[in-house]
Amino acid sequence: MNRFAYRMAGFAIKTLSSLSKARIYIHGKENIPDGSIIFVINHFTRIETLFLPYHIYNLTNNIPVWSLADYSLFKGTFGEVLEKVGAVSTRDPDRDLLVVKSLLTGEASWIIFPEGMMVKDKKIIEKGKFMISYAGGKHPPHTGAATLALRTEFYRQRMRKMSETMPDEAKRIAQMFGIDSVDPVLERNTFIVPVNTTYYPVRGYENALNRLAEYLVDDIPERITEEIMTEGTMLLSGVDIDIRFGAPIDIREYTKNFFIRRDISYRKPINFDDPIPSKRLMKNAALNIMQKYMASIYSMTTVNHDHLFASLLMKMPFKKIDEDDLKRRVFLVSTPDIKETGCFLHKSLMEDQVHLLTDDRYNKFSDFLSVAEKKGIVTRQDGALVKDSYKLNFPFDFHRLRFENPVAVMANELEPLTNLQKRIRLISLQPGFRIKQKVSEYLLGRALKEFEDDYKAFLIAGESKKSEIGMPFLVKGKTAEIGVLLVHGYMAAPFEMKELAGYLGRMGIWVYAPRVKGHGTSPEDLAGRKYEEWIKSVEDGYAIMSSICRHVVAGGFSNGAGLALELAARIKNLSGVFAICPPLKLMDFSSRLVPAVDAWNRLMERFHREGAKKEFVENRPENPHINYSRNPVSGIRELERFMESVEPKLSSVKTPALVLQAHGDPVVSPKGSRRVYELLGSENKSYVVFNINRHVIVTGEGAHLVHKAVGDFIRSLGELGVRRES
Repeated sequence: MNRFAYRMAGFAIKTLSSLSKARIYIHGKENIPDGSIIFVINHFTRIETLFLPYHIYNLTNNIPVWSLADYSLFKGTFGEVLEKVGAVSTRDPDRDLLVVKSLLTGEASWIIFPEGMMVKDKKIIEKGKFMISYAGGKHPPHTGAATLALRTEFYRQRMRKMSETMPDEAKRIAQMFGIDSVDPVLERNTFIVPVNTTYYPVRGYENALNRLAEYLVDDIPERITEEIMTEGTMLLSGVDIDIRFGAPIDIREYTKNFFIRRDISYRKPINFDDPIPSKRLMKNAALNIMQKYMASIYSMTTVNHDHLFASLLMKMPFKKIDEDDLKRRVFLVSTPDIKETGCFLHKSLMEDQVHLLTDDRYNKFSDFLSVAEKKGIVTRQDGALVKDSYKLNFPFDFHRLRFENPVAVMANELEPLTNLQKRIRLISLQPGFRIKQKVSEYLLGRALKEFEDDYKAFLIAGESKKSEIGMPFLVKGKTAEIGVLLVHGYMAAPFEMKELAGYLGRMGIWVYAPRVKGHGTSPEDLAGRKYEEWIKSVEDGYAIMSSICRHVVAGGFSNGAGLALELAARIKNLSGVFAICPPLKLMDFSSRLVPAVDAWNRLMERFHREGAKKEFVENRPENPHINYSRNPVSGIRELERFMESVEPKLSSVKTPALVLQAHGDPVVSPKGSRRVYELLGSENKSYVVFNINRHVIVTGEGAHLVHKAVGDFIRSLGELGVRRES
């Protein structure tokens, strides 16, 4: 190996890495042992042949990394370059001798692709067994890596044994491999480390690289064009590459058989290619090792959204599929207990997946759907997705499959994950109504559990209200046509909306009153929350109602009104939104006091007088049995931040809207709520002012007028099956 060429190749790869938009995440580096290692890796793109040696080199204290490469590549100048940077042809007559020697001495680590070639279709399971598909047919994974590791360990242990009993034979073996000293050989052990590489997203489009190639080269083979389009797109447009190192396989464990040990101790000379009595046992051991490292490689697949959407699309027995139904099924597959399947998750699946049920703000579904539509796997018809099962399962040319049918490739990659497959199959076969039920039950249960945990953690005896005040609640309607998401105000709790919820319930309407994070427990809980958590609470509520009812209306009081409007700006499926005393500008004394309090707190921090900080201001609520009596300064700041974030979004609200305001509101400025109304992008909107001199107009005197206005608004939204109040 030319070490200068090797270093220059590393520099080139580093430069290429910086120019590409690939994001590489390395997991399990602690599994790389100190010893002689063969890294066995799945092979999907040419990318891993470039990047993996470089990264492994850096992870193994700069030990050179050599690899076996297909003999067809060793032609002309390119072949010379490959040889200089440590690649060895699969047809090199000294291949095995070189591998074993370098592993004995620790001169280099090796990369071997046991699949034998790029598996572009990711089809590696057939009738429950590992079977590799390729352009020329099918074959089981190769045992070459296992065989070479066994041969290395055989001669290492034989040299150990001979060093004790027959030193001359030990020296002869060393000379056979061209090894100067036996000692370094004896101090090492041989390992195989399984490695998985997973790419997300896998896309193939026209790109700058293939256009350049077409300009420079005439009649590019179709196979090369596909590789440039697929792999070029991933590198140029951005791809996550998860590299996982599995638990090392200690080869010593496979040489403990009596007959193998007998051959290791055999007193007559054994040359490299001499047949030995335990050859069949060694072959069986190699098969076992191969099965172990292949199972490990595929079990480390990093599961992503594309995998789940594709797998469910493949397995759902329905030709016509509702988009929301598909998203719900993926949500159920990806709920927290997915970890019980033992699979590894892409970082985007490590977080809560409610966004799939709301605004798809990370474009996980829309990106997948775009690919499926472009490839003709699905079409839109009458508001639903129509699956083309023939095209989905069509046997495309092997070299064009990644480009022509990436959905099948995505689904194939999950086939070895049997526990996850069982979960996907179970969810794919259930009827839509049952899926809705499971989603709503899961989210309702989670909301109650979160409240119970927070209530227990932040309970202040004598100050916290009874648990029923802060507990989220559901009012069942007469039909599943319409539901209302009803959001309480700042420093309040779901109980604040009890009267309005009861009124709507008597109209036959489903109502869910979520608990906004930080509320219904104690002021200390609210003090530690960000407004993004409030948004999340409301978003969860929408996901619950949309899984119960065909149509959802969102509404709220005070800050809850702002949260409902924020939701309406993002969720286009809302049937309507109503805002009762929505804040755009606060008039209360506490809010005006905050800047001064903040300045004081910062001054105390500078002088390390934490005890002198003022973290709460007194609150005198209209409903002391519901609201906090202390207002956290940090909470007021979050309230202001939230209002600032909502104002630019109001023009995005297009659904029918109703704004209600108390004329004599001492907290929320009527000018502010009027401004909210004016900023709404809805064509169908109304503004109503009540002659009431209180802020909390959803309860108490005059509240029935507010309730009726909300009920009339919901009726006006159309014939949604809502029972008219008698």
